[in-house]
Formats: sequence, C-alpha cells, structure tokens
Amino acid sequence: MDASISLTYLAAAVIVPPTSLIVLALAGLWLARRRRAAGATLAACSLVALLVLSLPVVAFSLMGRLEPPPLAGARAVGDARAIVVLGGGVARGAPDWGGDTLGVFTLQRVRYGARLAKVTRLPVLVTGAGPLNGRPGEAALMRDALEQEFGVPVRWFDERARTTAGNAREAAALLRAAGIGHVVLVTSAFHVPRARRAFEQAGLQVVAAPTGYVGYVGDAGAAFEWTHLVPGGDALRVSYLALREMAARLMYRVVDRQ
Repeated sequence: MDASISLTYLAAAVIVPPTSLIVLALAGLWLARRRRAAGATLAACSLVALLVLSLPVVAFSLMGRLEPPPLAGARAVGDARAIVVLGGGVARGAPDWGGDTLGVFTLQRVRYGARLAKVTRLPVLVTGAGPLNGRPGEAALMRDALEQEFGVPVRWFDERARTTAGNAREAAALLRAAGIGHVVLVTSAFHVPRARRAFEQAGLQVVAAPTGYVGYVGDAGAAFEWTHLVPGGDALRVSYLALREMAARLMYRVVDRQ
C-alpha cells in the first residue's frame, strides 16, 4: 500500500468513530480542568455517542442504509457477460494457513462469485491489490482460491489498482478489450453503492450482486430482538464500518481518487 493510501486510511481511522469520540472525550476531560461544565459536557456527549454506536440496533440501522436488496436469482444478471469480483482485504500472516490468506470480506465475495459463475457460466475477472514487500497480492490469492478451492477458472486478473475507483478503471480497460461492457459486480453489500458508482463512471453497465449482509431487513433479514439493545464491541465495529463507508462515499463524490 503506497504512502498516500496509507495516509487516507490513517485519516479515516482517526476521524471516524470510535477513535474520534475517544479523542473528544479525553479533550473534554482536559478542558474540564479549566472549564468544568464545558469539559464535562463534551466528555459526556462523546461517551454517550460511543455507547449509542455500540448498540446493535443502531449498527444494523446504519448498515441497512447502505445495503441494497440481494440479487434476485441467476436470471437477474440479464445481459451481463462477465462477473467481476472485488477484493476486500487480506489476512496477513494467518498461522493456520502458514502465511497470507483471504480476509473475511474477500472470502465472502469470492465464494459468492464462484456460486454465480457456476450457475451463469459467465467468465470471471478478479481485481485487488498487488504484491506488497514480496508477499502475495490480494488478486493472486483470490484467483488461487477460485481456481483451486472452488473450481472456477479466472479469465481476467488485475492487481495494479489499490482503490475501488482504480479497480473499476483497470477492470473496465480489460473488459472493453474483450468487447464486454455489461457486468455482474460482486462485492460486500455495504460497499455496493460506492463500487457500482465507480464502475458506472468507468463506463460499464452494472448488475450488483451484494453479499455479506449485516443490516438488511427483508424477507430473509433477521427480525428485531431485545438483545439488539445491549451494547457490544461487535456492534461498534459494524457502526465503524458503516460510518467509514459513508465517509468514503462522500470522498468519492468530492475527489476522483486514482
């Protein structure tokens, strides 16, 4: 990952809760030494916001705002002529695998992409980050998993881009060379709005194939339970992912990232 992208992710980690709320709470405690009321209010509001984001009902609601309905079966791919599977992270140094392997989000996408490929018989393109410091790249790990574990051949392979917008441009170039302009895009449900927009801006027609749902409420969605009102660390992580994705969508609207 290059320096500019690292700085982008670092900025997101600091600005998006929970880190920003913890920093504000600490700032409130420091301010309270001189302005007790103002400092205490700032700290209290920050901690309450942190607690609210730790509620599953809030986390699922935030995710639900991002996640579109699922693909309505194989026939819903319409006239699409290829399947594009987007990378979603690598688990570096996994001891059980003896090295790097697919991250959770990437594995979900690869598995769903394999299922669609077997049903539709469409060719597959994988796109993800390239090798880093001599370690295998994300796209290579995706290709190996599809071919060796799921029995699905990969026709196109891209590991040059390191952002969603870059993935879209590189994939579009490969597909246009093959005379293809209509694709099925496989990615995490919360990532679909930003990814679809990036691929459409790259000149492709897109049928979204979301996977890895968290907050979607539909026929197959999870019903509300009283435990969704109990705060927890996992819910806070989901809130963070949703808020980070919302921030990334805003950034993509302001700046066309390379």
